[in-house]
Amino acid sequence: MLHPGDAISHRRRVLYIILLGALTALGPFTIDLYLPAFPVLESDFQTTSAAIQLTLTGTMIGFAVGQLVVGPLSDKVGRRIPLIAVTALHVLASVAAAVAPDLLLLGGARVVMGIGAAAGGVVAMAVVRDLFGGRRLVVMLSRLALVSGVAPVVAPLIGSWLLGVMPWRGIFIVLAAYGTVMFLAALMFIPETLPRERRQERGSTTIWQRYRSVLSDRVFLGVLVIGGMTFSGLFSYLSASPFLFQETHGLNAQEYGWLFAVNSVGVVLGVQAASRLAARFGPQWVLAFSTAVLMLSGTAIIVCDQLGLGFWGTVIPLFVFMTACGFSFPCVQVLALDRHGKAAGTAASILGASNNGIAAIISPVVGLVSAGAITATTMASVMVGCAVVGTLALWLIVRPRTVGMLTP
Repeated sequence: MLHPGDAISHRRRVLYIILLGALTALGPFTIDLYLPAFPVLESDFQTTSAAIQLTLTGTMIGFAVGQLVVGPLSDKVGRRIPLIAVTALHVLASVAAAVAPDLLLLGGARVVMGIGAAAGGVVAMAVVRDLFGGRRLVVMLSRLALVSGVAPVVAPLIGSWLLGVMPWRGIFIVLAAYGTVMFLAALMFIPETLPRERRQERGSTTIWQRYRSVLSDRVFLGVLVIGGMTFSGLFSYLSASPFLFQETHGLNAQEYGWLFAVNSVGVVLGVQAASRLAARFGPQWVLAFSTAVLMLSGTAIIVCDQLGLGFWGTVIPLFVFMTACGFSFPCVQVLALDRHGKAAGTAASILGASNNGIAAIISPVVGLVSAGAITATTMASVMVGCAVVGTLALWLIVRPRTVGMLTP
C-alpha cells in the first residue's frame, strides 16, 4: 500500500468525491451564482457596470486571501478545524449580503463571503493529496477539477432560474443555506486526514518553511502562471457575459443561463478527456495542447466578431475555449500537488489564491477597455492575452520535457 487512500473502499471513495466536490463547488457558486443579477443590481443601486463588477472582484480577492490563510493553517493544525470555522463565517457573511442596504455594504459582505468560501476547495484538494498519489491522484483530482471547472459555468444557470422565482437578495439566502449544509457535512462526515506526526515533520513546521519549499519549485511556479491565466480567461468571459449576451444580443436571464449550461458540457468533456490523457501521456503534454487551443479559439472569437458573424460567431469558438479550459484544470492541479505531498494544504492554497487573485485583477479589464458597451472583441482580447502568457509560462518556465511521468 503506497498511500492511505489505497485501503479505502470504493463506496467510501465515492462518498469523499461527493462531499469534497460539494465543498469545492462552494467557492465557484459563491462567486458566480449572482452573475445573472448584474443588470438588476446596476438598476437597483443606480450605478455602473464597472462598479457592479467590482463586487465580483472583491469576492475573488477575499477568496484568494482566505486560501492563503487556510491552506498553511490546515498543514499546521489539521484539515477539519479550519474547514469548519471558515465555512461558518461564509454562512454569516451570506446573510449579511442578503440584507445589505447599499452597494458598499454588499461589496464588504461579498469580500467576507469569499474568505468564508476559501476553505472548501483548499481542504478538499489537501485531503485528496493526503490520501492518494500517482495515477489515482489524477483520477481523484480530475473529479474535483470537474466540479471547479463546471461550477462557475453552471452557477449562472442556477442563478438565472433563482432570479426568475425570487429577488436577487434570495440568491444570498440560498448561498447561506448551502454553506450551512457544508458546515454540517464537515462536522459529521469528513475525518481528519493529516496525522499529527506529519504536522511536525522536519523542515516544514512553520508557514514560512512550507511556503519556501513550494515556491522554490520551478515547475510549481510555472503552473501557477498557467492556472492563473486560464482562470483569468474564464472569468473575463464570466464577468463580461451578462452585459454582452443580455444587453448586446438581447438574451433574457433564462436564455443566458442555458448558454452557460451548453458551455458547461465543453468543460465536462475537457476534464474527462484530460484525466485519461494525463495519466497516459503526462499532464504537461495535455497542457501543451490546451494552451494552444485557448489561443486559437480566443483569436477566432475576435475574427468572427470583426467579420460581423454575430451571436453564433461568438458562441461556437467560445465553446471550444471552454473545452480547452476543461483540459487545463486537472493538469494544473496534478502538476502542482503531486510534487508537494508534505505541504499539500499550502500548495493548494497558493494555487487557488493565484488562480482567483490574478483573475480578480484581470477580469475587470474587459469593462475598462470597452469604450461604452462590452463587445466580443474586447472580451476575447483579454482572453487571448491570458492564453499567450500561459503558453509562454509552459514552455519557458515549466519546460514539459524536463517533467517526469507520474508514478503508478
